[in-house]
Amino acid sequence: MLEALQTLLLSTGVVTASEIGDKTMLMAICLAARFRRPAPIIWGILVATVLNHAMAGGVGAVLATLITPEILRWILIVSFAAMAAWMLVPDKLDDEETDEGRMKRFGVFGTTVVLFFLAEMGDKTQLATVALAAKFPAEALWVISGTTLGMMIADAPAVFIGNKLAERLSMKLMRRIAAAVFAILAVAAWLGC
Repeated sequence: MLEALQTLLLSTGVVTASEIGDKTMLMAICLAARFRRPAPIIWGILVATVLNHAMAGGVGAVLATLITPEILRWILIVSFAAMAAWMLVPDKLDDEETDEGRMKRFGVFGTTVVLFFLAEMGDKTQLATVALAAKFPAEALWVISGTTLGMMIADAPAVFIGNKLAERLSMKLMRRIAAAVFAILAVAAWLGC
């Protein structure tokens, strides 16, 4: 049970750090500013995240059966180092992601589910979920729960904050802090922690 709790907390922390200043956080702010309906936006984020991370967790658990622990350790080191570097690159919302016609067609909840699911495809959060599930295949459910919780910790407040604090937050500083967290995780994985 202690391993499960550690896995949950690690997964939550990794994803929370990776989401700070990420495009999904920006999407949450934009959707909240546009629709002014927090409940369906938060539910949409939750549904999209559970679906996306369950898929990623399954891939990671399968990978764990196909590769050795030493290779997995190096994949984890490289993944965290890459995420640290990736955090320094600003995300941009694609014009397609903010298309007003799609928002009207799917409603607030549906728009949020579609946008968040697609935004997470190949994103650092999804890759972190794959890597963590591969490292902890016996606790894959805890990884998925933790990564989902991490998304909600980062993105749900953004919905409530909306655009009120968006003008005051320094995304550059938040990205640097998140990059430092991933660099520390890469070093910890390299040291075998």
